[in-house]
Amino acid sequence: MIPVVFDANVVLAGIGWVGTARLCLKLAARRRIALCVTESILAEYEAVVPERLKEEMPELDPQPKLVWIRAKSKLFEPAPLGKQRSRDPKDDPYLACALAAHACYIITYDEDLLRLGRPFGIEIIRPAELLRRIG
Repeated sequence: MIPVVFDANVVLAGIGWVGTARLCLKLAARRRIALCVTESILAEYEAVVPERLKEEMPELDPQPKLVWIRAKSKLFEPAPLGKQRSRDPKDDPYLACALAAHACYIITYDEDLLRLGRPFGIEIIRPAELLRRIG
């Protein structure tokens, strides 16, 4: 399995809508990729996803899918990054997780992360690109 880190925006899109982000979650279900997380990333998923979906899709209960993500993900201690790497400090935990997990990819829609290119040799790509490469 290919180790990957999903940004919270990809998890949100994958749970809330049909599209490339959901297909990326299906890659995890089919054991084509390994979801890599830290406790802080899981906490962000569990805070952001229900809050945003409550506003946009109040009929959808994301909890079963978040429980599944917690159960199926590989948990890592974040690696030290030294200094802030991203323009947005909220993005650095994804880099720290990917570094600790020896992840091949960080999957995101976040332009600040995408602009980083290949920090530590880890590619930062959009969900559609992951599907193109693996799917």
